[in-house]
Formats: sequence, C-alpha cells, structure tokens
Amino acid sequence: MLDSAQTHCEACRPPRLALTGRRVWRAVPLVRLLIPRELSPGENRVAATPETTRRLIGRGVQVHVEHGAGEAAGFLDEDYASAGAQLHDGETLPWPEVDGVLCVQPPPLHNVGRLRSGALLVGLLAPYGAMTLSETLLDRQTSAIALELLPRISRAQAMDVLSSQANVAGYKAVLLAAAALDRYVPMLMTAAGTIQPSRVLILGAGVAGLQALATARRLGGVVYVSDVRPAVKEQVESLGGRFIDPPQLEERPEEVGGYAREASEAFLEAQRIQLADQLALADMVICTAQVPGRTAPRLISEAMLDGMRPGSVVVDLAVAQGGNCFGTVPGATVERRGVKLIGAEALPSSVANHASALYARNVAALIEHLLGEEGFRLDSEDPILAGCLLTHQGECLRPDVVGGPEDASSVSATSLRPSEVAQSNAPVPSTPTASLR
Repeated sequence: MLDSAQTHCEACRPPRLALTGRRVWRAVPLVRLLIPRELSPGENRVAATPETTRRLIGRGVQVHVEHGAGEAAGFLDEDYASAGAQLHDGETLPWPEVDGVLCVQPPPLHNVGRLRSGALLVGLLAPYGAMTLSETLLDRQTSAIALELLPRISRAQAMDVLSSQANVAGYKAVLLAAAALDRYVPMLMTAAGTIQPSRVLILGAGVAGLQALATARRLGGVVYVSDVRPAVKEQVESLGGRFIDPPQLEERPEEVGGYAREASEAFLEAQRIQLADQLALADMVICTAQVPGRTAPRLISEAMLDGMRPGSVVVDLAVAQGGNCFGTVPGATVERRGVKLIGAEALPSSVANHASALYARNVAALIEHLLGEEGFRLDSEDPILAGCLLTHQGECLRPDVVGGPEDASSVSATSLRPSEVAQSNAPVPSTPTASLR
C-alpha cells in the first residue's frame, strides 16, 4: 500500500527541469588571462582587481596574476588568491601560454615578443605613432586592442576607460588646486567678517571638466565653465555652474565622435580675448582640453598669465601632451609671478584604488563582450572593435593611428601587412582640437 502511494505521488510531481541557469565549471578554461605588474614609472593602477578576477573566473576564464600586481593600488595577493587567481613570480609568468594579457600601460617589448601567435593584448597602449609596438605585435601575429580608440557609443559605455579615468582626474585636479590656493574655497561667515567664495574657471565641459565642476561646487566655489559647444550649457547649469557662451562668430568648431573639431584662428583668437577677462577674475583654473595622440591646444598664453592675480592656481591636465597653459611642466609645480602652475600628470594613478576599480570593471565588460564558445571572438566588423582593434591576424587595422593621417591617406587598402607598416612612419600632426573627455 505504501509503495503504491509513493508511486502515485511521484507521478503527480511536475517533471524536473534542466538546470540551464547553473554555472558550469569547465575542466579546460575558456581562455587564460595574465595580469602583469605595471612597470611604467609612477603607474600605480592594475588592470584587474579581486572583484573583476572573481567575475571573469565565473565566466570560465583562468586568471594568472603576478605577485604584487595590485599592491600599489591597495589589492593584496591574498585577495586575488581568494578570488581564484593563480599567482606567479615575475620570472615564471606564463607569457607564451596565455590567450590574453590585460594591462594599463604597454608592457615591455621583450615580454610582448613572448606572446604566442593569436594571443590578445588589451590596455592603454598609446597607439599614436607606436611603430615599434605595432611591429612587435605583427611579428608575433598577436592581436591588440587599444582602449584609447574605443568608440563612444551606447553599447560601449560600460567599457569606456577614458571616461572613467577622466572622472578621477577631474576630481583630483580640484583638490590639488584647493590645496595650493592661498584662500578658502567656500564662503565663510566668521566673527571677523565674511570671506567670499573662491572663483573657479574650468576650460572644457567634457567628463573631466564636469567632474571638476561638481567637485568645486561641493567645496563651495563659484564655478564658471568655458566650452566651444553651446550645447553643453544645460549640463553645466544642471551641476550648478555658470556657462560662458563661446564667441559669436559665423564659423564655430563642430563636434564629431565626441570631440570638438579644429577651430579657425579667428575663433581661437576671440576665445583667448574672452578667456583673458575671465582669468583675471579667477582664483583656480582647471584645464581639461586634451587630444589623444596630438599636441594639446594652447588655451592660456604667457600674456594671459600676466593678468592673473598672485596666489591663484592653474592645474593643467593636458601637460603630458604639451599643455593647455604656457609654462606648465609635467609632474611639477612652477611658480610664475606668484601664480602656481601645476603640471598634473597621471592624476588617475594618484587615486589608484578607485581608478583601478573603475578601469578593471571597464576591461572586464569588454572581455565579457569578446568571449565566445571557443574563446575570444575578434570581429573587425563589430562596432565596438572596429575602431580599437589595432592589430589582428598579422595586419595593422589602424594605419591612420600607428603611422599618422598623412600616410594613411596614401594607403588604398584598409589594413597593412607587417612589411608595409614600416613605410607609414610619419609624425602625428599637432592640429589643435579640444577633447571632450
């Protein structure tokens, strides 16, 4: 009787469904990724954190991390090991065995030369005019994704490392300026009287500029923002800034792909005159106009600096590309007639923990996008990869970046073989355009 009842109950139960939503662990990893320690001077960031390591391992990726890779950013080896990563000494890193390498700055060329054919290198590879790196990648038949070239489209927002790092730079720039300023930033009412708030001028309303605006407002400053695009006025005002309308000329620079095109000399001259008046009133100035791979536009001349009050501060985020301001020196503070000029080089690296966390999430989102059933899917027709896939299958897919626009225009094919890359070694022009990042 009991057996009959059990049989009836089993027949009444719904059929068991397949556990399709469960994570399936592979005996053989989908891909093997290497996270080396950054060797560039002053670089404290890391390309993967314990959080993103665990995230990638959950997708079937095997992660190899060099001992101490995240130490400068506040991530310990034990945290990586707990997340499932395999740790290696620098001498035993499996460069020839891995399928991909995640980095912040380009690794040394002798390590890139150890990668196997078909491997993938992902990072901020400084691709503009990078002939030596490109030739090494092509010789090894190695693919490379330069994150500086990632398109600014909706699908790629989660992968946009330039925007995430510009956010950090804009925040830190204001803190540097406030620390060097000889005045309070907010308005203070004391028994000795009222202290008026500092006046902040921000050049450029891109990601870094808008973050600088938000940070300066939190500190209590009165913030003015100059940008060549009238369309950003609403964004500036929504953050509590006061927008300076660009010169009213017939010819205005247009925006293409998230960047402002080259302005005419008449427009630039009118803008300089306008800025000279604003600089004379400013206590802090944050310069954010950068052009990837090109010389930064000179927005503040020597004569304009002469009109600034002693004790004021200029922070130049574009100093590594030539600088927006006359007289700035990379990584140094120069005092000129009482005005402090801060060459703010590599600011994201000075906030290494959060900068690494954001960078690693951007890279992890890109890797997840690339993962297929049998490894990486590198389709040059993919809108996300079309612009940032630097080399692939022995071809340079961005000769206009590696060799320079002039040489790129003379090449009829859309890609170059290794023997052809050497013929496109032209200097990158220094056309003044304004970055909106």
